[in-house]
Amino acid sequence: MLTLLQPIALLCIIITGYLFKRGGLFKPRDYRVIQVALFDLVLPGAIVYSFATNPHDRSLLWLSLFGFIVALIPVLVIFTATRHSPVTERAFLMLNASGLNIGCFCFPVVQAFLGAQAVVPAAMFDIGNCIMVAAGTNVMTQTLLHIHPGKTLAEQGAGEAPTLPYTKPTDKDAKRLAHRALRRTILKGFVGSVPFDTYVLMIVITLCGWSLPEWVAALFHPFSNANAFFAMLMVGMMMDLPASKHDTLEVLRVLAWRLPFGIAFACAAWFLLPFSPMIREATMMCCLAPVAVFSTLFTDEVLGNARLAGFTLSLSAVISLVLMTGAHTLIAAGLI
Repeated sequence: MLTLLQPIALLCIIITGYLFKRGGLFKPRDYRVIQVALFDLVLPGAIVYSFATNPHDRSLLWLSLFGFIVALIPVLVIFTATRHSPVTERAFLMLNASGLNIGCFCFPVVQAFLGAQAVVPAAMFDIGNCIMVAAGTNVMTQTLLHIHPGKTLAEQGAGEAPTLPYTKPTDKDAKRLAHRALRRTILKGFVGSVPFDTYVLMIVITLCGWSLPEWVAALFHPFSNANAFFAMLMVGMMMDLPASKHDTLEVLRVLAWRLPFGIAFACAAWFLLPFSPMIREATMMCCLAPVAVFSTLFTDEVLGNARLAGFTLSLSAVISLVLMTGAHTLIAAGLI
């Protein structure tokens, strides 16, 4: 029972952020302050602390590859399966039905269930996942749907077509400029993500066999402690109940995509990965994680609908907690 207290506390923080906003203590756009602090300061600090306090074996980089595959496949499948749907629906699904909330949600949950050592495989899994959620998914969505960065779909005149209007360059100079612009967009998406850059630095340190000194862990410990609180408070501040039947259906579509993928990948992690039971269980829980916090950021940029993304994240967090608890119970009882 005690293992459930920390994830339940995370859900309580979400509810508190929502109630404070409803009560007027937070303004509707105040979440942006928390958002900047979380992505550019708190989460990178939590990543450094994880690497500074836990040994990261190079063999666990296979978990990074697995995490990347888990985050990539849903984007490609959804893009293909929704090719006749309106661009706004496709963008919302691609941004919210893929990618996992590891650093802000899974770190405290797997630690509550499995102990501090379980954060190590979760962090290694998140390296691959972060490639997608911190930049890759957003870049792919904008590129595949021909969305121009910096403006919402409404500002770009999105209609019922599956993509925005796009004219393919025909002459060599125009193609070269288009390719250059695409490379610039991709590079900006990745390099501009502080958590992704932090993970890259930690990978280099791991591959070189270096260890971070103790004073680094002490310096970044407060960031690690603040990670879950900042993330869940921001989600609560962003959340609003669906305003219409259409919004409700959008949320249900996201969950209808996420649940089968999550369960399938969790089974693959438990039955196929060549690691110890603790590592496989931690990875299994990561596969059942809720919507990534980055998804709310990118949904806000592309659709201007962070509130619905925040509600989707909150609802998926409740479902994830139930699935993780069930998986842990089955494993502890020796039923799988």
